[in-house]
Amino acid sequence: MAGRQRGFTYLGLLFFVAITGAALAGLGQLWSTAAQRERERELEFRGGEIARAIARYAKATPSGMPRYPQTLEDLLLDVRGPKPLHHLRRAYVDPFSGKPDWVLLPEASQPGGFSGVHSREERLLLRQTAPDGSALGKASDWRFLSLPYERGPGADADAPALPVQPVEPGAPPLTTG
Repeated sequence: MAGRQRGFTYLGLLFFVAITGAALAGLGQLWSTAAQRERERELEFRGGEIARAIARYAKATPSGMPRYPQTLEDLLLDVRGPKPLHHLRRAYVDPFSGKPDWVLLPEASQPGGFSGVHSREERLLLRQTAPDGSALGKASDWRFLSLPYERGPGADADAPALPVQPVEPGAPPLTTG
């Protein structure tokens, strides 16, 4: 009688191991999707920061100087004027590659200059559309282009202008701090 009970115990243990394995596989998939979404959010943030830095660089261009940067380092330290400017806080790394190896998108009006960036990675994205409505398939499809600056009505002439950006429907309002 004791031998038959051990058989049921062994069978129960096998079912427990199978159920635990299936649960861990599902948890791993969930974690992988969450990590992918976080990388995509970071790509959007970092690419947007670089695009805004390019626009600030272009706006701060002294007369007779090239309007667009030639390297990402130009955004980190702009020495074209009497006072050095920092348009970008740090050299952001591509969240998919882990390296600051962005592809620089050339500016047609200035040979050697660039007006946007995109990732080198060919990894497929979970997100299918960019905030501007363009279709996305892989990380390298997402282009981050500098936007022109515009002053709002009643803005102080000496105050820095804010970049014009499309706002996603349902996005929370921007706050300044």
